[in-house]
Amino acid sequence: MSEDKAAESVEPAPAVPVSAPAPAEMNSIPNGKGHETGEETTEAAKTPPGDTTEQEIVPNSAQNVRSEDPEANLAESQEFLSNMEDKKTTRFTDFEGKTSFGMSVFNLGNAIMGSGILGLSYAMANTGVVLFLVLLTVVAVLSSYSIHLLLKSSGIVGIRAYEQLGQRAFGTPGKMAAGIAITLQNIGAMSSYLYIVKYEFPLVIQAFLGVDKPSGEWYLNGNYLVIMVSISVILPLALMKQLGYLGYTSGFSLTCMVFFLISVIYKKFHTHCPFSDFTFNSTASVTSVTNDTGYNPACIPKMVNLNSQTAYTIPILAFAFVCHPEVLPIYTELKNPTKQRMQHVSNISIVVMYTMYFLAALFGYLTFYGEVESELLHTYSRLDPYDTLILCVRLAVLTAVTLTVPIVLFPVRRAIQQLFFPNKTFYWPRHIAIAVTLLTLINMLVIFAPNILGIFGIIGATSAPCLIFIFPAVFYIRIVPEEEEPMRSTPKILAACFAGIGFLFMIMSLSFILIDWTSGSSKASSGH
Repeated sequence: MSEDKAAESVEPAPAVPVSAPAPAEMNSIPNGKGHETGEETTEAAKTPPGDTTEQEIVPNSAQNVRSEDPEANLAESQEFLSNMEDKKTTRFTDFEGKTSFGMSVFNLGNAIMGSGILGLSYAMANTGVVLFLVLLTVVAVLSSYSIHLLLKSSGIVGIRAYEQLGQRAFGTPGKMAAGIAITLQNIGAMSSYLYIVKYEFPLVIQAFLGVDKPSGEWYLNGNYLVIMVSISVILPLALMKQLGYLGYTSGFSLTCMVFFLISVIYKKFHTHCPFSDFTFNSTASVTSVTNDTGYNPACIPKMVNLNSQTAYTIPILAFAFVCHPEVLPIYTELKNPTKQRMQHVSNISIVVMYTMYFLAALFGYLTFYGEVESELLHTYSRLDPYDTLILCVRLAVLTAVTLTVPIVLFPVRRAIQQLFFPNKTFYWPRHIAIAVTLLTLINMLVIFAPNILGIFGIIGATSAPCLIFIFPAVFYIRIVPEEEEPMRSTPKILAACFAGIGFLFMIMSLSFILIDWTSGSSKASSGH
């Protein structure tokens, strides 16, 4: 009884230390990187009651009482843990919770919308309208399910970083695998975007200036232009501390792609089939007859089409919704972040991109049918390389892919920081140095390695299935405790099947690329 009374007499004392740890913990937990602070806060929340931080703050008398009365000790530690849990959701980063729902949709939509939209008409030409729609729908549903797995795994452990999920699931190998896959996949994507700038920007300027035969002008040199764009546009955006600020540029980028879509639909109703090829001085490459009667076999859309190129379109579609490295950073900065709210952001982004993908592919295909090329804008240039509308569309696409590069760069920088600078606080010189180094490396690849996209095709065929299918599934299986979902439960069985689909896509993609290389008839698409 004397011990109980002693405990009761000292019981009010913990009220001070329970509220006091906030500034001390804020000083001891690094800020500025959502993935690191989230992890350390979670670890702190699991600290035993005899944690040294508590012991330093709580008076000695309270320590003695807690050691003598286990029940009082347990009650106090539970109160402390509950406070830590309450604060945990606001500790992922020092700028968390400032990005609106709409800006998050813009950022994720921009991350999804890559240069791959230019090749979807070619994909439809090689699959047929119905088969393309089925495949696109399946991929969109699978992508949404994959994001669901990521968000649920993140919610269970309180971590919103892909690399840290890997570490929680498989230790250092898991962290390394996720970080390397994100780095290689996104460097490949950024390289493909800058290749478009390098090769398309000079042609656009040349057409606007009416220069038929360039004589070495520096402003028509793609190497100079890609460096100028990287320094003047991409680098300042890549130096932003908060990904949410890019919501404005992402919105403008998506507006450019909407303009592209509207133009594709417009050109469909102003282009006769079969079309006359401007390249051959208006002598049609297909036929000189122009009719819209529908009796010409070349002008009849195919609902289902299977040919030698059909197999290549499946990986293109499978990777059309690659945005998973960006999901958790966007989740970290979302205002009022909850799993359901972030899932809504993901679903809206996927539905909008799904609609744009299908419409762009459909009307591009219905314009050129079997003559559509793997890069849609090149096909329009065969109609008239000086068409003002198409020139504006090319400029809009250039703007869109340029503004996408900073979005894709953010996860790479986070992955590098996780791999090489774990547990470090935010530091501007390091933040800037990583961005400058990445952009310099990518520019050198684009300028000096013109065939590097073939290499990134192999990388994409391995890293993309890992990021979309395999990693979310196996992380989910390892992280979700068996007490909540046994290994033979339906959700984990579905996750295992999902990982199997990822391995299947990886094998298919690598096989098609190798066959393409060995056959010498490479028609691989030129981008993400």
